[in-house]
Amino acid sequence: MRQWETVYEKWMNCEGLDSHLKQELEAISNQPEVLEDAFYRDLAFGTGGMRGVLGPGTNRLNRYTVRKAVNGLCHYLKKHCVNVYDRGVAVSYDSRYMSKAFALETAKVLGAHGIKAYVFNTLHPTPLLSFAVRYLGAAAGVMITASHNPPEYNGFKVYNEDGGQITPNEAAAITEEIEKTEDELSVPVIEQAELEAHDLLTWGGQEVDNAYLEQLKSITKLDSIEQQQEKDLQIVFTPLHGTAHNLVVQALKQLNFYQVDVVEEQATPDPEFSTVASPNPEEHQAFTMAIDLAKRSNADILIGTDPDADRLGAAVTNDMGEYTVLTGNQLGALMLDYRLKTTNPKLLANARMIKTIVTSELGRRIADNYGVKTIDTLTGFKYIGEKIRQFDATGESFTFGYEESYGYLISDVVRDKDAVQAAVFACEMAYYWKKQGKTLYDALHSLYEQYGYYLEDMISLKLTGKEGTDKISSIMQVARTESLTDIGGVNVQAVEDYWSGKRITPHTGQTEQIELPRENVVKFLLDDDCWVCLRPSGTEPKLKCYVGVRGDSEKESKKRLDDLTAAMNDFLMRCNRN
Repeated sequence: MRQWETVYEKWMNCEGLDSHLKQELEAISNQPEVLEDAFYRDLAFGTGGMRGVLGPGTNRLNRYTVRKAVNGLCHYLKKHCVNVYDRGVAVSYDSRYMSKAFALETAKVLGAHGIKAYVFNTLHPTPLLSFAVRYLGAAAGVMITASHNPPEYNGFKVYNEDGGQITPNEAAAITEEIEKTEDELSVPVIEQAELEAHDLLTWGGQEVDNAYLEQLKSITKLDSIEQQQEKDLQIVFTPLHGTAHNLVVQALKQLNFYQVDVVEEQATPDPEFSTVASPNPEEHQAFTMAIDLAKRSNADILIGTDPDADRLGAAVTNDMGEYTVLTGNQLGALMLDYRLKTTNPKLLANARMIKTIVTSELGRRIADNYGVKTIDTLTGFKYIGEKIRQFDATGESFTFGYEESYGYLISDVVRDKDAVQAAVFACEMAYYWKKQGKTLYDALHSLYEQYGYYLEDMISLKLTGKEGTDKISSIMQVARTESLTDIGGVNVQAVEDYWSGKRITPHTGQTEQIELPRENVVKFLLDDDCWVCLRPSGTEPKLKCYVGVRGDSEKESKKRLDDLTAAMNDFLMRCNRN
């Protein structure tokens, strides 16, 4: 009998196994390939936690794999955190299938370890979990979410005591504790009634919401008089069947933005995300209903949040009067410029802007213009949150952070990307420019005229299974070893290999150290602020190729982007054939 079959038999013979999971196992009992995939390994716990398909098996997300993860987290907290029993753990969840049930399972395992759980009594955005950890002084946080993955997924995301996503070192230590739990089916739990009777489970939410909304008032760049005035700005908002509706509307009303039309068909939480192909504001199709509503209401700005409300997309009218969805790089550059433009220069002396290595270089140019230093991090907002935490010791101050995948942070009361505060800030910014007779599209092109036309694109190569994993590794190896001196006719200035931690100048052979953690990423720095970066996805079986260019005109930039994208497509196809 193969190893996975032994584990499968253990589950099938488990007395008291969850009846729904038992039925699902029986339904696939004659499908060995499906069973093998469900049991051939344990669901991986990575740098952010776990994410997987719902269902029975050790390679699926279910109450038993969640319990095992929480059990490991408890052992980690007891070893590494002070006063963990009284401080407890904050737990939240989104609109997905099983989210609230998994939140309760988390509390049941925490309670078995004598650790208190503060659980939101309704679904909430991910950034509210980050805020709650800091507000409550909790030892850690757990968010049940799979962000914008398809409906069959859910996830288990862990936050440290600073309210940030756990770092790679923290994740490795938690993983070590999780792996010590040999039998996920026998993790001790305490039932809800007993937890509540012994003050090990507190249900809440409103107090944290009120404290968060109060903090959002400090983000605005409007003076006190203007804050009290009703704003002439027509807004269309879609929460894409997720968690953001109430908080975004309340936060907008705080600043007297009352002209808010919500896409009603997408306002109700729905784990099927039934009106969209993907509940991801990065995908332009997610804005179809919002654009239809905007045309009827003549909206100035459209905003949309993903299901757990950590990503924000926006659309505005272009010079033809048509609604166009801004890229994450474009919206980030606009918000950064507005933030710095409206801040007293004296407060920017030690200010820092943080972006990831695959985010547009336009942000750096804007920050430079205001005398603000830019700090680059690896891809993932956990690295931005980690850098903010370090500012407590260095005396630097955080002013803005963003990544190209629609994640933004304006105030560090949250230590993760926050679509709620970004939604309010984007609307305030649109109002600022409307008073000057401009749309956000006009403001964006003013930035291009001042700094150059920065454009970006991404190629995503999907390679599934073990063969796909091997192919991705092979392509990354070719990128490291093939001495490219130009890409698409643009000279290669340097190659940054984040796995070896070396920056190499091809023409001279000179090397220098990269002061960032080790990661499987290769970036080519080209002439004229152009660049190309290859990175395997951390959550999907994909190889991502990011391309960024700058030109003195939109035409020049589009030509460079087309040439570089075509060259990288050829490179990837050639590597994939070999």
